[in-house]
Amino acid sequence: METDAIRMNTTMLAWLGDAAYDLKIREYIAGSGRGAGHADIMHRKAVRYVRAEAQAKVMREIVEELPPEEQALVRRARNKRISTKPKNADPVQYKWATAFEALIGYYLLAGLNERIDDAVRRAIEITDKERREG
Repeated sequence: METDAIRMNTTMLAWLGDAAYDLKIREYIAGSGRGAGHADIMHRKAVRYVRAEAQAKVMREIVEELPPEEQALVRRARNKRISTKPKNADPVQYKWATAFEALIGYYLLAGLNERIDDAVRRAIEITDKERREG
């Protein structure tokens, strides 16, 4: 299944990865007590992690740590022509964010749950570090 998933359409992988990553971030926020049940507060906290700018930064930071076949998937997803103009991100950030989501989607379809958890943990660390320093 791993080898099949890595060759799948990157748009579909990104679509799945977007949903999976969003759910993981929501679980993290809910589990950490951040927002204490207030939907608007929890949403604002989640946006810090799921916005294209944050995902792009994470992807650029971790891409060199990935195995070659995952780096190839990231390149393929990043280089895919976009058919719609991103609303709240510059096109380069949007492409990097899409690559991150495609990677998460690949992990999901390949059943690589530990890899999802590792990527989410790294994404949280990188985003929180950026927020503290910025």
